[in-house]
Amino acid sequence: MRLFAHLGYAAVSMRQIAAEVGVQAGALYNYTADKQSLLMSLMELHMQDVLDARQAARSEGTPLARLESFVKFHIGFHLARPDALLVSYMELRNLEPENFAKIEALRRDYENELERILSDGTAQGIFSLDDPKIATLAIISMLNGVVHWFRPDGRLEQVDIEEIYWGMVRRAVGATDWSDGSVCCLDKGAIA
Repeated sequence: MRLFAHLGYAAVSMRQIAAEVGVQAGALYNYTADKQSLLMSLMELHMQDVLDARQAARSEGTPLARLESFVKFHIGFHLARPDALLVSYMELRNLEPENFAKIEALRRDYENELERILSDGTAQGIFSLDDPKIATLAIISMLNGVVHWFRPDGRLEQVDIEEIYWGMVRRAVGATDWSDGSVCCLDKGAIA
């Protein structure tokens, strides 16, 4: 996973992988048919882990509460697994069509939860969105970006980043009813 994340799938050889795990190159084939199978298994495992963990962490309540849960879950889960996130999103282009379809279906399952939250909130007048599907893709992209720059020894802690991103997402979806008692001033673009 680390080699694929840092060097890219195309640049990594089976010989490099074997050296990294401490076996002869030929011994790798006792565990995986080829590099494509290895990439697929890593991506599939990651996506299944995401779905299982999200199922366990899923909250009920208002669309706003569900959205907050999703945002904080996504950041926390992926900051603990930055290489897996990078491989799962950046190496899709290197999957064979059948493998791509499988991983894309798992990603859709995950993204569909966010789209349902945004659609529910829009239908209830809590969010102001023209297109919940486009908003879903934009929010996922924004949340994925955290792994590129966050450092545990940096200026802010993970919990601070989760709160800041939650505030940005609330404003991005045009939230009109904030459950924490604050008021969103949509016409001024400021928080009071």
